[in-house]
Amino acid sequence: MIEKTYNVGIYCRLSNDDERDGESVSIENQKLLLQNHVRQMGWNEIDVYIDDGYSGANFDRPGVRRLIEDAKAKRINLILVKDLSRFGRNYIEFGQYTDYLFPSIGCRFIALNNGIDTMKGDGSNDVMCFLNLFNEFYSRDTSKKVKAVKKACAQDGKFMGTYPAYGYKRDPQDKHHLIIDEETAPIVRRIFAMRASGIGFHSIAVALNEEGIPSPGTLYYQRKGKSDPRNVNGKWADQTVKKLIRSEVYIGNMVQGKTGTMSYKNRRLVEKPEEEWIRVEGTHEPIITREMWDTVVSIDQKKVRKSPTADNIKSIFTGLVYCADCGFKMRNHTEKFTYKDGTPGRYSSFICGNYARSGRGACTIHTVYENVLTQLVLMDIREKARYADCDPERVAQQIVRIKDREAHSLLASCEKELRLSIARLAELEKLMQNLYEDKYNGTIPQTVFQTLMRKYEAERVEKAEAIPELEHKVKSNRENRQDATRWTHIIRRYTEITELDETILFELVDRIEVGDTQVINGQRICDIKVYYRYVGNVDEALAEERQMRYDEAV
Repeated sequence: MIEKTYNVGIYCRLSNDDERDGESVSIENQKLLLQNHVRQMGWNEIDVYIDDGYSGANFDRPGVRRLIEDAKAKRINLILVKDLSRFGRNYIEFGQYTDYLFPSIGCRFIALNNGIDTMKGDGSNDVMCFLNLFNEFYSRDTSKKVKAVKKACAQDGKFMGTYPAYGYKRDPQDKHHLIIDEETAPIVRRIFAMRASGIGFHSIAVALNEEGIPSPGTLYYQRKGKSDPRNVNGKWADQTVKKLIRSEVYIGNMVQGKTGTMSYKNRRLVEKPEEEWIRVEGTHEPIITREMWDTVVSIDQKKVRKSPTADNIKSIFTGLVYCADCGFKMRNHTEKFTYKDGTPGRYSSFICGNYARSGRGACTIHTVYENVLTQLVLMDIREKARYADCDPERVAQQIVRIKDREAHSLLASCEKELRLSIARLAELEKLMQNLYEDKYNGTIPQTVFQTLMRKYEAERVEKAEAIPELEHKVKSNRENRQDATRWTHIIRRYTEITELDETILFELVDRIEVGDTQVINGQRICDIKVYYRYVGNVDEALAEERQMRYDEAV
């Protein structure tokens, strides 16, 4: 009888948890053990297939794919592994290979340490299905433990990502802590400053590319001394700038857990809902100030677009001016004319967008010239700045008193509703539990159970959805003191302001409301109300403050 010649493919695998630079020690030990066995048996070693740093939870691994292709091509007819868990820990997929594919292509499979050999017919392989099942249980349990550890670390504010955000680097003393990268942090500050002045994402990206500033991905490979393997142009793009500007990491906060895998078997990343994100404040030194962050967030919320006009002159007020009566944004309108000496001139004004679209049936024109608006807003800012600079603590207290007075009834209502909703939610969960027990004991019929369960579940969902919004309202109403202090700190810098620009407006102003022009004693009067960020309109608060100072003086 002619003895069969075996051409062996040796397979070795190690997961990420044990890897080191290059091939791991365990991989080397697997190779040595299996190669010695091949020599002892007098077989032909054809190739070694290695997956170093890959989980055994699925078979989508380069080493396995190459191994199977060679087995199908008859290049090898025996697959040798150290034990079953090295080949894989997925019970179902493992069985498809060992019970169906390998026998159909005439390929023998041996797991050396388990005593498994598919050529044997003595029943010794019957234990293989149980070993595979235990291996899968181990993989599932390990996955749960790893996720729990990573979640706990993220909740402690530790950086658990692979690559630090642009502008930061890992702390040499603690790989889970970020420190500022002095080379790239100035670029981050510049990007935020450009956005704060109203410049769009695309224009920022174009400016960075024109100056030859490497994009985050390009810089990473440059520092590694490697060529970029990705099929990209290596330039800044709109989405790159947008993602950077919207990351809280730059104000010292760590937001992690935005994505996760579908399961321990399927490693495909999926987006998680925002309520599942792990957010920890003050984990590292910020690159930008909170005021700068609030400015760019405000711009995003307003969706400000500085579209060029016919003469390529953009208004600094675009996106900030609203009609006081109907609430519509006001449109920038330009008129050209020629002076007597022949030089060209222009008027820039704002009119109610509702009127411009639908005429007098919708609203009145509410027109205001931009030069007039500029002077009125300048006066308002200077007035508020001087009050705040004179006695910032007293002004902040007065603003808080006014805001608390306005919000007191709302806060009390929200707090009461929140308490009742939380109590009702707990009551509903208890009712639903009792309902299940009654159904199990047979004390209520199935139809009654289903009717009550639908009713309780609908109310439970309604309360559960309402509670976060109520908590947000209560928290917002309690933050008046912090907001007032922050506003006085910012506004005091502008006591002697003589000129407005977009950066100042976006930093200070939330919106400007323009009332309809009225003629009083032969003069055209236009009522302008400036609503500042953090505190809104403070005219009433400062009017009371002036009265209090007057009463104290007399």
